[in-house]
Amino acid sequence: MLVQILLSIAATLLTIWLLLMITLMVMRPKGVSVTEGLRLLPDVLRLLRGLAADRTLPRAVRARVWIAIAWLINPLDLIPEFLPVIGPLDDIIVVTILLRSMIRRAGPETVQRHWRGTPEGLVILSQLCKLSIPPPPRPPGTDREQRPDAGSQTRAPG
Repeated sequence: MLVQILLSIAATLLTIWLLLMITLMVMRPKGVSVTEGLRLLPDVLRLLRGLAADRTLPRAVRARVWIAIAWLINPLDLIPEFLPVIGPLDDIIVVTILLRSMIRRAGPETVQRHWRGTPEGLVILSQLCKLSIPPPPRPPGTDREQRPDAGSQTRAPG
């Protein structure tokens, strides 16, 4: 009797895990590789830290930020990290879903304000979240071609 109960529990847990795996694979963002998502992790952590400290954001947004941070820190995963390629997939998808919800609620300008990564990274984040986040404005003077420094010019032999 006890063995049947334990087998039933194990089968139920396995079924739930398989359904979650299928859901994660179906919801995986198209056009963005897992490695691109992983390269964003430091920038996303800085973004989350900035959003968590921003007292102008609604509590619901900051709560989602803390949930995302807790998810990333938590050692228990739906997909074990040691599996190549798909190991970090659950982290990417769950954090992407939370980020999408935060960005929709707080607005893309909030993400621009707190983004410390590259403009290309923001484009990838925008693709992951399936939202339009315009790149941050360039600092003045970066649009012009840079002229070589006068001291770096080569002299003609003579």
